[in-house]
Amino acid sequence: MAQCKICNAKSSTISGELNVCRKCIREKPKDALSITMEAHGRSRSAFGLPQTPPKEHGGLLCNLCVNECRIPKNGMGYCGLRRVEGERLAGVSSEEGKLSWYHDPLPTNCVADWVCPGGTGAGYPEYTYSSGPEVGYKNLAVFFHACSFDCLHCQNWHFRRETLSSKTIPLEKLLSDVDRKTSCICYFGGDPSSQLPFALKASRLALERNEGRILRICWETNGSMNKGLVDKMVELSLNSGGCIKFDLKAWDENLHIALTGITNKRTLENFSRAGQKIKTRSEIPLLIASTLLVPGYIDENEVRDIARFIASISPDIPYSLLAFHPHFYMADMPLTTKALAMTCLRVAHKEGLNNVRIGNVHLLV
Repeated sequence: MAQCKICNAKSSTISGELNVCRKCIREKPKDALSITMEAHGRSRSAFGLPQTPPKEHGGLLCNLCVNECRIPKNGMGYCGLRRVEGERLAGVSSEEGKLSWYHDPLPTNCVADWVCPGGTGAGYPEYTYSSGPEVGYKNLAVFFHACSFDCLHCQNWHFRRETLSSKTIPLEKLLSDVDRKTSCICYFGGDPSSQLPFALKASRLALERNEGRILRICWETNGSMNKGLVDKMVELSLNSGGCIKFDLKAWDENLHIALTGITNKRTLENFSRAGQKIKTRSEIPLLIASTLLVPGYIDENEVRDIARFIASISPDIPYSLLAFHPHFYMADMPLTTKALAMTCLRVAHKEGLNNVRIGNVHLLV
């Protein structure tokens, strides 16, 4: 049980790393965020990563994501992938990246499996090989070893051990594993946002080399990428029958910063931007949203505001409420309760969403 450093409240749903309660984050953000950023500093320095996005006057600009780092000489960007060497940015590129991948038999357990072609047969026969679950085919799951956020509750934090390694993977090595039984490629991580030049080029080449057959391009992302890049992601997914899943971690910006270290403004803008294209293809949802129900921080009020936002774009956008598992710097937190999950489910429906589900139900208590 931790204690809030501002109001002195004690609760099992106050993170011992954040040391601030949800109420104080919302009502006293200036004081609260000065405390929560200390936690982000600890989580970043433990892996040799910059504590905040560099904004060096005269530094070289990397504008792939919301952080828009201005990297100083001999310094690195927030994600840890790019450094300034001499007068240029060095690091990953459209030809090589820091990533790993594996083949996952379909139907798989991705967040979108309840609405995507591989899990349901939606879009058959144009976008899937089967009128039901795509048994006998596989997903190429591509995991990027870097992220533009610093989520203290990250479920896949182990990628940080690889972020600063010198090892990079050439584009062609990934493409060589797109075989005839690969019916979809899904990029996740970490996050694709800081390595999108690589992912976009890999996707285009994979589609060109497999022209005439089904190969969907899908994404799981925090949505923080450059606005022009989200347009390219949408184009690839729309044309191939793929989906884009946005992780909408919080509605309140201060709460989002407390949990992730970074603003959610770009994520919400990009979600709206992608939402402008959803009517282009009705048989398969282009856009999917999810929210992790972090006990003590993400409650029914957050879900209400997120659901209202989603519904304002389209009431038919699928929304998944995910049960939380204690992890990383928030390993002292409890599991999501069934009561909270059911309350959030009702709230999301009440706000006008037609397709809401609870994910990771085995974690509910």
